[in-house]
Amino acid sequence: MARILITGGAGFIGSHLCERFLEEGDDVICMDNFRTSTPDNIAHLFANRRFMFIEQDVTTYIYVKGPLDAILHFASPASPVDYHELPIPTLKVGSLGTHKALGLAKEKNARFLLASTSEVYGDPLVHPQNEEYWGNVNPIGPRGVYDEAKRFAEALTMAYHRAHGVETRIVRIFNTHGPRMRLNDGRVVPNFVSQVLGGEPVTVYGDGSQTRSFCYVADLVEGIVRLLRSDYTGPVNCGNPQEVTILEFARTIIRLAGSKSAVVFRPLPEDDPKVRQPDITRARKLLGWEPRIGLEDGLRRWRDTKRSLEPLIKGGVKIIAGTDVPVLPLVPGFALHRELRLLVEAGLSPLQALQAATRNAAEAAGKLDQVGTIEEGKRASLVLLDADPLNDISNTRRIAAVIVRGHLLERRTLDRLLADAEAYAKH
Repeated sequence: MARILITGGAGFIGSHLCERFLEEGDDVICMDNFRTSTPDNIAHLFANRRFMFIEQDVTTYIYVKGPLDAILHFASPASPVDYHELPIPTLKVGSLGTHKALGLAKEKNARFLLASTSEVYGDPLVHPQNEEYWGNVNPIGPRGVYDEAKRFAEALTMAYHRAHGVETRIVRIFNTHGPRMRLNDGRVVPNFVSQVLGGEPVTVYGDGSQTRSFCYVADLVEGIVRLLRSDYTGPVNCGNPQEVTILEFARTIIRLAGSKSAVVFRPLPEDDPKVRQPDITRARKLLGWEPRIGLEDGLRRWRDTKRSLEPLIKGGVKIIAGTDVPVLPLVPGFALHRELRLLVEAGLSPLQALQAATRNAAEAAGKLDQVGTIEEGKRASLVLLDADPLNDISNTRRIAAVIVRGHLLERRTLDRLLADAEAYAKH
């Protein structure tokens, strides 16, 4: 049994890593500041006694009491939307954050794994890309803050290995998809999925001839775990070598969704890579790893998690399929759960706390005007089904489900939240 710290552990890939190590019996410390992630990705892990969460910005300092066997540094904005909105924090987490994580690894004598990216290759002139290729990056372009942050992080990681003897691993992650990707994060997979779910045209930049390679998250996690446990210190590509054009990919998403969405073309963004395909020879030889889940199989698995509420009929209430409501595992939302406890502690009854907490969530999402019974094609951040919106929810039997920030809380989950709040109120 190992004790493992995962920075950025509430993010898309980080949360899947937390699950994997917990399943294997390890103790997991998840560190995140929720800048580009959500607590709901890890809400279901809090019942596990081997899971610990620390809310912390890793660019300021990192402190963890007790020994550590491994540190996986995944903290960073990772989508074009995020690093365009957060250019300086992106550079800081790649430099200062990596420095502090490596310092902790040195202090704890822990193995260190850096989550790097295929973006270190920039707009590559070598195809497919192997680890010996140094890349073609514009350091002052709009994507440079992310590309150069990761290139610096790799250089710093190798410096700590050579100067201080820290056991280091570097994984260069190519395009990955699967459950818990934010539908608004700006990357091609969630962009296409959100547009198809909303019945909107699918936006393809350029003529769609540029290529990408998409790896399902479960395959990626397996590769990362194998790399961590290997003896290799240099960078290793992890991704799916199955290459597809963006136009072909858009048509695949439309077909799998059974959608009639049209494809529209827009100008290609500056410095957008024309090709992206990993050479995974090194991963095959050193780790015995290659993806097992094909593109369409992975997309179907992701699609099926989102169709788990289609149709959901509770007490005569039907949620219409095709509405723009992302479906995640039906677990108590961590943020809502925490706020319920705080409101009960402040003296509100459990039912009053639920009413206040859901109202606060709606206001925080800026969508208080979009509260009511869900209708076909309607976007919603919070919905009280079969009940007067946020007015009188004392008769909870009339409430079929609650949707908070796009996360479905089914009736059984709502009952657990109320039961927990009532039990808490008695102490």
